[in-house]
Amino acid sequence: MRILITNDDGINAPGLEVLDRIAAEIAGPDGEVWTVAPAFEQSGVGHCISYTHPMMIAELAPRRWAAEGSPADCVLAALHDILPARPDLVLSGVNRGNNAAENVLYSGTVGGAMEAALQGIPAIALSQFFGPANGRAPDPFEAAGRWGVRTVRAILDTMPRTEDDGYRLFWNVNFPPCPAGDVRGLSAAAQGFRPGTAFTTESHVSPAGRRFLWIRGGDQQVATAPGTDAAVNLDNRISVTPMRADLTDRAALASLSKAFE
Repeated sequence: MRILITNDDGINAPGLEVLDRIAAEIAGPDGEVWTVAPAFEQSGVGHCISYTHPMMIAELAPRRWAAEGSPADCVLAALHDILPARPDLVLSGVNRGNNAAENVLYSGTVGGAMEAALQGIPAIALSQFFGPANGRAPDPFEAAGRWGVRTVRAILDTMPRTEDDGYRLFWNVNFPPCPAGDVRGLSAAAQGFRPGTAFTTESHVSPAGRRFLWIRGGDQQVATAPGTDAAVNLDNRISVTPMRADLTDRAALASLSKAFE
């Protein structure tokens, strides 16, 4: 098996090292793991592509490349320039922090997996939820490292085998904010929404008198509706959410169609 890995935390991120070990075990001794990741952190860029300017790419080691672009850029560079043939699977992550609930819409990690799916390749985004039980642990990625292989294999075992049925799908995985020994297993979960939580801005004035804005995230320990991703994670379970790059609200579409008739 040939596997491409990428992320949005950058080529030197510790989560990418965790993902490399997961991918190597999935690929097997006769497989290949290729890394094409952003040269610098690209958190929060979503599915952005560098459409208006070129990006520099550099080979750092055999099968290991850095690109001055987004995770989606990295997937495009890998598929259409770097790899000798298309990969069988794309893994994106392991992200530093969760990509559950509304975070999905901002996530570069998810954006990388989405681009692979749009290119017709099975893809999984993987993120490690942080919280009081693991955020300051010696290995905050322990849950992802211990459970990553079995989670990816479980998804591969259930993955649709035909392009029409499955290869525009991608999967969003979030490992819970707890030590690996406290993980309670896998749960299929819909994307949720954290009530009362949203991104905001915080103003600062520099010593030179110029005003700058920092983007601030909301409280990540707020649960979503029961059975949805962040609620599942806060119950020490791994959430697995199948997704498509299709934002259509089917119920609203049906209602609108009736109104237009």
